[in-house]
Amino acid sequence: MSGTLTVAHKAFGAEVRRGTYDVVLDGRQVGSVEMNDTFETEVEPGRHTLQVRSGRSSSRTVTFDVADRGLVAYRCTGKSILPIFLASFIVPSLALNLHRE
Repeated sequence: MSGTLTVAHKAFGAEVRRGTYDVVLDGRQVGSVEMNDTFETEVEPGRHTLQVRSGRSSSRTVTFDVADRGLVAYRCTGKSILPIFLASFIVPSLALNLHRE
C-alpha cells in the first residue's frame, strides 16, 4: 500500500514569489504546483524528504514519515518577513517556506 502527499501553494495576503514551484521528493522532481493550486502524489510508507524550488529560490529540505494509507500535507509559500526576504538573496534556501498542515 501507499500513502498520500499533498503540497498546496497558498498564501494569505500579498506574496512576491507567486510563480510555479517544482516539488522535489527524495531528491527528484515529481511535479509542480501553481499559486492557489494543490499537488498530490502517492508515496511509499517510510521516511522521505521534501523541498520546493522556483529557479534559484528554494525551501529548506524537510523530512517526514508517512504511514501505510497515511496522509501528509504541506503548504508552501514565498511570503516571509522582511529580514528573511532580504537574506534569501544571499541564502536561496530561505526564499520559500514549507509548513506542515
